[in-house]
Formats: sequence, structure tokens, C-alpha cells
Amino acid sequence: MSLAQSIESLKKVDINDLDFNNIGSWPGALKVIVGALLLVVLLFLGYHFHLKDLQASLERAEAQETTLRRDFADKSFRAANLEAYKEQLEEIEERFGALLKQLPSDTEVPGLLEDITQMGLNSGLEFESITLQPEVTTQFYIELPIRIVVQGSYHDLATFVSSVAGLPRIVTLHDFTIAPLSAGNPDLLKMDILAKTYRYNEAAEGGQQ
Repeated sequence: MSLAQSIESLKKVDINDLDFNNIGSWPGALKVIVGALLLVVLLFLGYHFHLKDLQASLERAEAQETTLRRDFADKSFRAANLEAYKEQLEEIEERFGALLKQLPSDTEVPGLLEDITQMGLNSGLEFESITLQPEVTTQFYIELPIRIVVQGSYHDLATFVSSVAGLPRIVTLHDFTIAPLSAGNPDLLKMDILAKTYRYNEAAEGGQQ
């Protein structure tokens, strides 16, 4: 059958006369057309869903590429600066060691008390008391509080505080109160102050190892 005859026969087909339960009885030209349409639809659907899968795979690959590039850049930066990091670590260790040397050991605490007492006397102060308080243990160091109560003029107190702050060992001053010793002599003051020195907590270092 020629193409013209096929088209002519299709013109005579009434869609109401077609039996959809018996497609085999349809005219040959119509079956070819329907088959071609079905093939086009199937190809379109398959291509569409395949493209979706490819798009999702592409997005995952792009995200993974971004992560890998970032990791690579980070590791490259670390590798390029490894020597600088080592030098910084050595410098930090040296500073840490220098700070540790400024922390008194147990055997040096009595000497530190003597130094503080002598500074107070040299400043013209009179000591009421200088006593060690209970130690306070933290993760890396141990606080050694020292309660100091002295009497003297404002200038003498200032000289004493300045001298203690200038000690080669680390000593910090906290929670001080200053009040006149008596109403009849307002120039004579009484100062109650808490000094703290520190020593390294070697037990913490042993526990970390």
C-alpha cells in the first residue's frame, strides 16, 4: 500500500468504530502511527528520567569536588606552613618553660614569704599577720594564697604593693581593703590584701601522659 493510499484509508477511519480491546483489527497505517507515537513517548520518558539521574549524579560529584578542593587547599596550606608551625610550637614551649621558672616550688615558698615580709618592712609598714591560706588546685597550676594584713601610711602601702608586683616570681594581688586604723589618726591605714602565687601542677601533666 502506497503512502497516499494509507493516508486515504486513515481519513475513512471513524475513531468511534475502533475497538481498543482488539488493536490488531485496526488499519495497518493507524497501528504504525500509534506504535511510533508510543515509541516516541517511551523514548522521551526514558531520556527525561535518565537525565534526572545524571543531573543528580552531577550535583553530587560537584559537591564532592568542592569538598575535596577545600580539603586539599587546607592540607596544602598546613603542609606549606609546617615549618612555621614547628617554630611557633618551639617558641611557645620556650615561653612556657620561662613562665614555669617564675613559679615557686614548695621549698621556695618560705623564702617568698620572707621576701614579702622584708619588702613590707623596708616600705615602713608594720605587719599584723602574713599567713598561708589553703591551696587551690586547677587543671594546670596550684594557687598558693597568702593573706597579708599591714599598717602604715598610704605612701608606704603603695610602695609595698609596687615592690610585690615587681618580684621576679609571679605574685598577683587581690581583694584588698584599706581603712583608717583609728579615727584619731586618719593618716595611719590598715590594709588587708590577698596575694597569690602559683606553682605548676605536675600531677596534671603526669595524668595527661
